[in-house]
Amino acid sequence: MNIHKQKLPAGITFVGVPIGTARDITLRALDVLASADMLAAEDTRSLLKLMDIHGVALDGRKVTALHDHSGDGAVDRLIAAAKDGKSIAYASEAGMPMIADPGFELGRAAAQAGVPVTCAPGPSAVVTALALGGLPTDAFHFAGFLPNAKAARLGALEGLRDIRATLVFYESPKRIGAMLRDAQTALGAGRTAAVCRELTKKFEEIRRGTLEELAQYYSTTTPKGEIVVLVDRGTLETVNSDDLDTALTTALDSLSMRDAVDLVAKAHALPRRQVYQAALALNAKQAD
Repeated sequence: MNIHKQKLPAGITFVGVPIGTARDITLRALDVLASADMLAAEDTRSLLKLMDIHGVALDGRKVTALHDHSGDGAVDRLIAAAKDGKSIAYASEAGMPMIADPGFELGRAAAQAGVPVTCAPGPSAVVTALALGGLPTDAFHFAGFLPNAKAARLGALEGLRDIRATLVFYESPKRIGAMLRDAQTALGAGRTAAVCRELTKKFEEIRRGTLEELAQYYSTTTPKGEIVVLVDRGTLETVNSDDLDTALTTALDSLSMRDAVDLVAKAHALPRRQVYQAALALNAKQAD
């Protein structure tokens, strides 16, 4: 494999690296890693191992660690170096930088400082899972990692219920069972989903089923490796205006406007805004 060292312009290049199989790296990514004046990485050991596998020499360069605990100092130093004419290559631990990745802070700081930014694209766990999951890909919503606490996680999931797209989540093996149970509660037990594990690696696995079936399976099984969860969009129930008015009238007899709207929206899987507008129209009609 021929690696082409070249003079890179000053600025930052975000480098996509493999999510599993080392040979998934692109030739351009190797060229950038070999040519940059400075290197930065979410996980320095992972990048050094990848460079060693592909024969990319450090040539006396050090790799700056840039992760959630690095603080602002590391970002500030990299921005200052770029302003001073240095070319910098940044790589995530795996996959595309900036996607649920601490490199975001570097990218935002570069944009604010007017530092040139480009990307040598590569593999992404999000799009790889979508390609393999068997769920619709015409529209998708990436929600990243959900909160750890149950109440916050349920709240986040409920906020995603009416999105008309395949939902995509990153999840840890330790939390996958709890996440699926909460998704079953918030999104509906019958929704089709897929748990995509260890993508591009030796033990790659795609497990499909309803949220109820998957929650039951992972209640007794703790998997290993990186996980992407896909959840199909829900099917909104068709409710005619007369039925909606009847449901609202009944709810308003004993509840406040806010609580009645919330109850009817959840009962009929309708957007809250739609039910609220119907409630206002109903009140106006009754006032006449």
